[in-house]
Amino acid sequence: MPGSDRRGSAPPLRARARRGNGGTDVAAASPVPEISPSSLARDALGTLYLLLPLLGGAVLHGLCMRTGWLGFLTRPIDGGRSFRGAPLFGKSKTWRGPILVAAGAAAVWALQRNVLHRFEPLAALELVDYASLPGWWFGAVVGAAAELSELPNSFVKRQLGIEPGGTAWGLLAAVFYLWDQLDLLLGFWLAFAAVLPATPARIVTSVLIVGGIHPLLTLAGYLLGMRPTAR
Repeated sequence: MPGSDRRGSAPPLRARARRGNGGTDVAAASPVPEISPSSLARDALGTLYLLLPLLGGAVLHGLCMRTGWLGFLTRPIDGGRSFRGAPLFGKSKTWRGPILVAAGAAAVWALQRNVLHRFEPLAALELVDYASLPGWWFGAVVGAAAELSELPNSFVKRQLGIEPGGTAWGLLAAVFYLWDQLDLLLGFWLAFAAVLPATPARIVTSVLIVGGIHPLLTLAGYLLGMRPTAR
């Protein structure tokens, strides 16, 4: 597997006594995991740094939405197809999204891998040696996968009669709100899992980061005219 996971050396071994067949104590070694606040903080910062390509993709996509650039890409991904009388994804899900998010993510990933990696303070944030990973195209794959992982959400909403930009009610509204904030992480981790272990701690950390930052970025994008809605 490409890259080397920067999680430190193997945990120390602790001697554990067990009774042998002859009644004598036999020492058996078992790993003792070491989890310290400093290691958790470093992993959290590394996860945040890992997510930066998605920010680059979101900014590029938002700029094009505001200015109307590359309008020829605003063709619905579902091609106008429907299922059970409702659009598959709706007109709001166009090819411009995954293509531009892929391009923005590729640019940031190339910057991290080829330039920022040379600066030790930033290289120390890497959860895996970025220089050993694939180049810009890998960032494009990550960005596209993250954007396309929003499609199941849109499909379910259309089947429930929720229009693009619309909201549900009651408990369903809370479910879709959380889904709206976190759906991109599915594609993100599926892509990165090829080069970096998606540990439970990293997944939880990414959920907390995206769940906290994504609503603020969405609101900022709406106020700047880079998004059609504030959700």
